[in-house]
Formats: sequence, C-alpha cells, structure tokens
Amino acid sequence: MSEQTQQHGRSQGRRVVVVGAGMAGVQTAVALREQGFTGTVTLIGAEPHQPYDRPPLSKAVLLGKAEGSAFEVDFDALGIDLRLGREALGVRPGDHELDTEAGPEPYDVLVLATGAEPIRLPGAEGVPGVHLLRTLDDAERLRPVLARQHDIVVVGAGWIGAEFATAAREAGCAVTVVEAADRPLAGALPAEVAAPMTAWYADSGAELRTHARVARVEPGAVLLDDGTRLPAGAVVVGIGARPATAWLADSGIELGDRREIVADDHLRTSAPDVYAVGDCASFPSRRYGERLLVHHWDNALQGPRTVAANIIGEAPAVYDPVPYFWSEQFGRFVQYAGHHPAADTLLWRGDPAGPAWSVCWLRENRLVALLAVGRPRDLAQGRRLIEAAAPMDPNLLTDPARPLKSATVAS
Repeated sequence: MSEQTQQHGRSQGRRVVVVGAGMAGVQTAVALREQGFTGTVTLIGAEPHQPYDRPPLSKAVLLGKAEGSAFEVDFDALGIDLRLGREALGVRPGDHELDTEAGPEPYDVLVLATGAEPIRLPGAEGVPGVHLLRTLDDAERLRPVLARQHDIVVVGAGWIGAEFATAAREAGCAVTVVEAADRPLAGALPAEVAAPMTAWYADSGAELRTHARVARVEPGAVLLDDGTRLPAGAVVVGIGARPATAWLADSGIELGDRREIVADDHLRTSAPDVYAVGDCASFPSRRYGERLLVHHWDNALQGPRTVAANIIGEAPAVYDPVPYFWSEQFGRFVQYAGHHPAADTLLWRGDPAGPAWSVCWLRENRLVALLAVGRPRDLAQGRRLIEAAAPMDPNLLTDPARPLKSATVAS
C-alpha cells in the first residue's frame, strides 16, 4: 500500500473509481459500501446498459425466457455514482487520473475490473451472420437467429460453445460444433476427463466435429481445411477470451504474458493505489504455488470483497480462493472447484458413461480439485475439503456411494 493511501486510509474521504461495470466492478462498489466505506464511489462502464449479469445470456436471455439480467442493485441508494457508456482510454498513475471518452477522471484509489473480451476468428470479422456471445447486445442479436431455427455452426467446443449449442438445440436448430482439438474442452480438462463429454453432443442431437479447423467463413457457409463445406445460417464463435487490457498499454501498469494485469496477493497492481480484480487480473496462489488467471463468475464475485477490505485498510486481506465455476450443458449440471494441474493423482467416483459422476484430483493424498457432473453434494463437500487441505483415503474416495467427506483421514 502506498504512503498516500496509508495516510488517508481511515479518513474515508477518498475517491474510489471502479472501471468496468460487470460482476467484478459492481461487486467492488457494493462491497465498499457494505464494509463501511463512506468516501466517493464512481463506477464507470463502457456499455450503455444498466449493469447486468452474464451467465443468463447463454441461457434464459438467449432463449427469450428473460428480457435481461440486470443486477438488482440500487446504485442511488448506495451512493454509487454510475456512469455508463464511457469507455476507458488509459491510466496516468503519476497523476492519479483515469482517461475516459468523457475526459479525465481523478481518483485516490482506482480499481480495474474490465473483464475479458472474446477472441475473434481470423478472417470472419465483417462476414454477415457471424456472432460472438459475450454481451447483452450479442444475446439480443442471436435470439431471433434461434427463433428462426437456422442451421448453426459453432466454432469451438469449450464451455461457451457447449452452452450455446445446448440452447440452440433447445430452440430446435440444427447444430454443428467444430473443434480444432481432438476433444471438447481440450484447453480446460485432461483428455480422459473430457472424453466422456463427447457423447453428450450426439445425445442432444448436435454434431461434433473434432480435428476440424476453419479455413474460412463466407456468407451462408463455413469451409474447413479438409475441404468440407458446412451450411451455416449463422456462425457463433466461442474460441476463448483474453483480458480486456489493451487500453492499459501505455500506463506503465505491469501486464503478464497472457496480457492480464499482474496483481499481488492483496490484488494490488504495480502502480500505487491501483487494484485489479476479476477476469482481467492474475494473482499468486499460495495454495497452488503458482499465479492463477481465473475467467469465471465466482472469481468476479469473491475478489471484490478482498479489494474493498484492502482499500478500507482496517483488516488487510489476502486473496487465495479455491476457484469455482459451473456450466449447464446438454441436460447436465457440471461443477468444478480447485486447480487440477497441481495434482499427482486422478480418481473417479462413479461411471462416466452414466448421468452422475465425479473426478477427484489429489496431491500427496490431499484433494486439490474436483469436477462433479450431476453430483452437487460432492462439489459442496469437496470445496470445503480443498479449503481445509484435509488428508484423504483414496480407496474410500472412489466409492460413489460414500459421502466425500467420509473419505477423510486423521492427519
């Protein structure tokens, strides 16, 4: 914490500016008020819409079951100055000013919560019928596409691709998913864990093509590099996301090799009085012994509480969560907690060909990660066991009839 922040730490007469009006930004502003901060809080968002939650975009909003997903936050009652439709252009840490389209915004403390932006498919920009699914406007553009039951090609079999394919099949569309890797979720899960998920596509009536690379996209079709031409009334690109940090290039704020803001274990950046939280920032995890970049909703919910505590300064907090996320796809509820690359052992609970099963990752017989398909109790218990670093009996752990917590052993 800088000398300036320490001097003003308990005066509460400070100006906090939060950039980004998604989950992380909104929750930071709310957490400041909930934790007793009485200074000025300004929340700046690039989109013109009232701040909204993103997970419903690929579900209820996309299918027309909900008109929007605005946060139920009374910003006026909380004394939060909400400024929408203002894109951030840069930061000048030496001047303690944020540059925006509407002019400079002075701050005493700045919180960067600009999230992530989707990776675009090279050569597809400007082609009619090509879509992304990240914003409310994206979902609203796609909703009539589903209603007309177009033939749809989804590029990428990751989490967002699977969720969109699920919604498109529910809407009655013919869906083909093309994936350059040999399996779905190749960048997220080991081959043996992702392999059973391949059958989910066919079970739902969607076609999954692996080892399939897109050569080009043209109006009405996707051409693969093997010469295959796939008819496409619409194309949805879901090939990943990267931190939305290009606007910080000249700020002097340290960025990592994944273009993310490098934060410390208090979520402070390399610049004085500047914090970073959510999808745009990585943080060092003592629990896992490496720097984590977590692009999931729960991280954007939990991190702001740490940022708020550290801004207020009365009880400095270290951020070292057990990462968590969920996905609803093809009639299954998939949940994940932890960070499996740190593991030395993988164990199954249940038959992956069945409707409900889990995978446990251990390191020195302590649970470090868990994937649960249709087994929410495993996830709830597993998350607590990961946090506790409890020793486990691997033989008991693999019995799906036993509660997960019953597999712990005395240390």
